Amino acid sequence: MWTYLIKRMMAIIPTLLGITVVCFFIINLAPGGPVEQKLAQLQFSGAFAGSSSGSHTSAISEEVIQSLKKQYGFDKPIHVRYWLWIKSIVTFDFGESFTYEEPVIDVIISKFPVSLQFGIVSLILTYLVCIPLGILKAVREGGRFDFMSSVILLVMYSIPPLVLGILLKTYFTGGGFLNWFPVGDLYSDQYFDKSFFAKIGDRIHHFVLPLVCYMIGHFTVLTFLTKNSLLDEIRLDYIRTAKAKGLNNKKVIYKHALRNALIPIVTGLGAFLNLFFAGSLIVEKIFSLDGIGLLGYNSVINRDYQVLMALIFFQSLLALCGRLISDLAYVVVDPRIDFS
Repeated sequence: MWTYLIKRMMAIIPTLLGITVVCFFIINLAPGGPVEQKLAQLQFSGAFAGSSSGSHTSAISEEVIQSLKKQYGFDKPIHVRYWLWIKSIVTFDFGESFTYEEPVIDVIISKFPVSLQFGIVSLILTYLVCIPLGILKAVREGGRFDFMSSVILLVMYSIPPLVLGILLKTYFTGGGFLNWFPVGDLYSDQYFDKSFFAKIGDRIHHFVLPLVCYMIGHFTVLTFLTKNSLLDEIRLDYIRTAKAKGLNNKKVIYKHALRNALIPIVTGLGAFLNLFFAGSLIVEKIFSLDGIGLLGYNSVINRDYQVLMALIFFQSLLALCGRLISDLAYVVVDPRIDFS
């Protein structure tokens, strides 16, 4: 097991390098970079100033162009820029954002709380609800509860988050109907003046609608995965043998079948690391939340290469570590699994 663990940890480094190489070259070779955008701004401002004074001259000198390239680091070949970027991230220096004109780490940290809080809360609630619900559906397969819950889950899964977000915002945030929930930010202006329990209530009040949009699709997938996995185990020979020996049905299901049924579900546990950088552009845009999803979108639009590469690096690293954690969770759930 330890040999496998060491091999997987060593494999993370070349895999991460491969991901960053491909992404770095694709991003930097895309047209419309920061230098081009700055030149377009200068030409526009020059043309506007010229039209107001009767002149149409908005040409930019070669010295200005070279100065801009040096300012943004584009005066060097692309492979040299990548090597300098790799050396800088060893000290977690991801450079300065072209858009925000401040260190990239500071930009990410400022957007971090929104995505982190929604990611963690949605993970906890999803597993707390879906696993027991999936078990109950498996135990009562074919019954009224199983049928009605399946209909509700499939309807929830079929609703696009964009449509749901617009409907919730229209009907519950003062859009001409009910004004029950606020829009924007994670707490009210008077948050820090409130008592402890009042702060919790204020947070929940702001969380409800965005959290519904975050979670609605995950509920169906995990619930049906739990149900189908448990049903597959219940139909195996060793479960029928245990029942034939007179063991209590609940004991057979919850002690023997459930443990093996959880193995496929454990696969998703490693993804919890991605919650640190979880973001939903649709949810954040609709409910005016300034999180990682919106940061990534704006970075693509503004060609903010430094922020984009930092987000790709962190998300790739967490995804690789999450896969490793999933493998370790396999062994915890079923000690018979041996990766050596």
